[in-house]
Amino acid sequence: MRKILVAYFSASGTTAGAARSIAQAVGGDLYEIRPATPYTRADLDWTDKKSRSFLEMNDPACRPAIAQPVEDMDQYDTIFLGFPIWWYVEPRIVDTFLESYDFSGKTILPFATSGGSGIDGAARNMQARCPGARWVQGRTVHGNAAAWAKGALDKA
Repeated sequence: MRKILVAYFSASGTTAGAARSIAQAVGGDLYEIRPATPYTRADLDWTDKKSRSFLEMNDPACRPAIAQPVEDMDQYDTIFLGFPIWWYVEPRIVDTFLESYDFSGKTILPFATSGGSGIDGAARNMQARCPGARWVQGRTVHGNAAAWAKGALDKA
């Protein structure tokens, strides 16, 4: 029997909704990747070149701190990983999450929310950070998150 974690970062609530839907559909535990310093509306203003999100995304080495770690990550063998697409890739806090644990031998199924960008750039970045994991083709989800998750899990 698989032990499933649905880990997600959500700045506006959209990814959180998809994550809850997926967790319910696959019977997974839900974990929110929360920043140690929460984002404000001004931080998320991607049109402001001095905003926190703009500065983080323009610094490939940036790793925002996470508020609380996953309890007993070793118990999970399958991880659905959700996030919004920022600047065509995953937010830097997702990189912090990926670099905080050993995912060797675990299956990771990424899902993203986006107004128009695909998940391919993020998938390449994340796979490079965790080459020991088994990566399943990710998807940008909208209202179909639960159906996608069930189908992806069957193929994993």
